[in-house]
Amino acid sequence: MADWQWQTWQGQDFLTCDLLQPWPHGFFTRQFWPQTPETLTASLAANAAVQRVKQVHGNRVLTPAELPAADAEGPRAEADGLLSVGAASLQENRARQALWVCSADCSPVLIGDRATGQVAAVHAGWRGTAQAIVPVAVGKLQAQGSRLEDLVVAIGPAIAGKVYQVSVDVAAAVGRTLLKDAASDDEAVVGALLQRENSPLLADDAPGKVRLDVRQANARQLEQLGIGRDQVAIAPHCTFQEPDRFFSYRRTGEKQVQWSGIVSRC
Repeated sequence: MADWQWQTWQGQDFLTCDLLQPWPHGFFTRQFWPQTPETLTASLAANAAVQRVKQVHGNRVLTPAELPAADAEGPRAEADGLLSVGAASLQENRARQALWVCSADCSPVLIGDRATGQVAAVHAGWRGTAQAIVPVAVGKLQAQGSRLEDLVVAIGPAIAGKVYQVSVDVAAAVGRTLLKDAASDDEAVVGALLQRENSPLLADDAPGKVRLDVRQANARQLEQLGIGRDQVAIAPHCTFQEPDRFFSYRRTGEKQVQWSGIVSRC
């Protein structure tokens, strides 16, 4: 099992995962609000180009080449995931990219390739997870030369399944990504998934409701791709249940976020 550690910068704590030890990275807490990725990159002791997008709860994953020219005043590309440039480009220009995503209850997912040094950062809420955004990011890494056995994935603090009540149709939308030949009926999909070992769903007493662990859903999607369980770590922290550390939209309804970032390795 992977270890998670608290680090300190400017007197405040942020979280790291030993699976990602080769890369400067961090899952930051609410105490860093309203600092931006441009500022937070300095905490990772990295001289890197900062990349981020306008998150829209989809499954679009972009490389730096697909982003508009950096302009603090200009619009950002709409996406929910970022990849660093391919290994060949890294060798050519030795550039490093700091990739950032923000979240409150959604899952921030940071990915590293132990062979190439490439990285990815993904914002995976239930909508993005229902559209398999993390497998999409993995697929784009593979297109740039990554092998599944070289990838390591850290899923950061997010809302825990036991406190995340959703409607059956939401649970079914996510569940269909995990079932072959899934039934068309939402109740049937949920029922089938509840019977599975290591299910991302938990039963709920309220009619038409179920509890959904988006973190576990993403872990199961990675497992289906052929990524080993020892290559994936889930942070033991819940944004909803730890108000001193994390913002939670489900808890307060306020649109405040914490940032998660990772820097590519040359």
